[in-house]
Amino acid sequence: MTIPPNNPFVLTSPAFREGEPLPDKFSQKSGNLSPHLEWVAPPVGVKSYALICDDPDTSAGTWTHWVIFNIPASVSELPEGIPDIIPASKPIYGAMQGANSSKTNRYDGPRPPSGTHRYYFKLYALDIATLPGLASGAKLAAVQEAITKHQLGMASLMGRFSAK
Repeated sequence: MTIPPNNPFVLTSPAFREGEPLPDKFSQKSGNLSPHLEWVAPPVGVKSYALICDDPDTSAGTWTHWVIFNIPASVSELPEGIPDIIPASKPIYGAMQGANSSKTNRYDGPRPPSGTHRYYFKLYALDIATLPGLASGAKLAAVQEAITKHQLGMASLMGRFSAK
């Protein structure tokens, strides 16, 4: 992968590459596990990260599958299978999950009713350690508003999943 010199912040996964299919275990038809995600070269001054995964290809508009924020700046990866409740013993301690479009505070993998959909994992580097006024279960709009005020950079990774 060639990294443009003006945007070295890159999000990858050992499970799939940009534009490739997501393995079944990351979908609701199988394990519904969140994929392992890794990133390099965040912007200078990052104090935390937030990640939003969404599907813009639904007939009802964009569907949000995952919202996780207050990921410490010392973290450079999310392991596969983040649980609904993040234990204090995990290296992503302090991270919180917001409400997805299903109104649950967790990763909900793909399950398109038909066709092939795109799933964008967008990682935001933030200039603040914790997003103010947000707790577990925060609504997407509130998380997005806070991200907009504190964003230093963004890296994304897109995978596909087909109804079968």
